[in-house]
Amino acid sequence: MNDVSPKESVRALLAKIVDYAGLFPPSQLSISESVNNYATYKNSRFSWMLGRFVVPVSRLDEFAKSAKDSFSRTGDVWKLSVLASEDVDETVQRIEDFNGKFATNAVADALEIKAASSLEIENIAAHIPENLTAYFELPLNENLTDSIVTLAITKQRAKIRTGGIKPEAFPSAEQITHFMRICLAFNVPFKATAGLHHPLRCEKPLTYEKDAPTGVMNGFLNVFLAAGFLHQGFTPKLIRELLMDKREDNFLFTDDGVLWRQEYFITTSQLKNLRSRGAISFGSCSFVEPIDDLKEIGIL
Repeated sequence: MNDVSPKESVRALLAKIVDYAGLFPPSQLSISESVNNYATYKNSRFSWMLGRFVVPVSRLDEFAKSAKDSFSRTGDVWKLSVLASEDVDETVQRIEDFNGKFATNAVADALEIKAASSLEIENIAAHIPENLTAYFELPLNENLTDSIVTLAITKQRAKIRTGGIKPEAFPSAEQITHFMRICLAFNVPFKATAGLHHPLRCEKPLTYEKDAPTGVMNGFLNVFLAAGFLHQGFTPKLIRELLMDKREDNFLFTDDGVLWRQEYFITTSQLKNLRSRGAISFGSCSFVEPIDDLKEIGIL
């Protein structure tokens, strides 16, 4: 076990980066298993990497029942990100009811919701209270720019699906770059979800089944560092190369920042700014897998 403290740039890049989504594929654990895992992770030495617990609004009551004995184990308020149902008003009401009952133990302060157009975003945004931070999952199509501009106008946030349990669920490097460029250009913070279990781009089984199909998965270091370099004005061509990079020896983390390919540098201060105002987090059904991989390549 590596007991050396992570470099400052590692902490800047990875602080609260993983929103734990153990309820979802491919893990698809029970509520009790997911809750127990989250409580364990909050008490671990890697708790600084842990973000929110992701739960569908339809399972909020089930979550509350299962988690009541776990709250005392961690000693702090749990933060939840809630996946909305098709009825936004009902979703908001259930969140408000939940927060009213469990405010001393847990608060649902983030909302994840799908929207296919600017008009849909406008209609939904009008029903979201200011105390909820909403992330709109957008299709990566010809309407993307208009949708992100609407998010900027309505002061909402964006969400990109970066993978799934089938090869075709993974967007290309060009699609990811395009999404991040628009978000950063219009100052729209964003999160990612799915397919980011591993730090670097790699070919892996897409589920935990014995005969699972394999596919090329995006790496969370690739994606978040790409966002950082995009924010500094690097060209899409170079960003594509970064997103496609599988070589761990191309990434050098120091207290001052991250050096890529021994040529391109992003400072720790720039990473902190990126994470607080640009690239917020990613959802993962595993918290252990990203940490184990980071240990294996010597970053943790």
